[in-house]
Amino acid sequence: MQGHGQIETKLGKIIIDKDVIATYAGSVAVECFGIVGMAAVNVKDGLVKLLKRDYLSHGIDVKIDEDNEISLDFHVIISYGVSIATVTENLMQTVKYKLEEFAGMTVRDIRIHVDGIRVID
Repeated sequence: MQGHGQIETKLGKIIIDKDVIATYAGSVAVECFGIVGMAAVNVKDGLVKLLKRDYLSHGIDVKIDEDNEISLDFHVIISYGVSIATVTENLMQTVKYKLEEFAGMTVRDIRIHVDGIRVID
């Protein structure tokens, strides 16, 4: 797996770092209905922590294959009382559409890991 994506143009090549893709995808995700934020899981003790907006990319794993296609793993915290299926389907469709428009690359697949729920006042 490569550490970046690329777009070929008539004037040359544009290289896009995986962290840029992750940050953009995280920004899109937290704007989606029912998503409280990105999650960080402490493997040692199994605790889930809500990431601050400055660390959105830490809840997303980006892989770019040899065909220059993006695969994403999201670790999210959702709002209590919403339909997980509806929220995650909306998240996948929205991120796929906006990320492909932003990066000019194909999103091959998106996996959502719901790591927690939060009651929102």
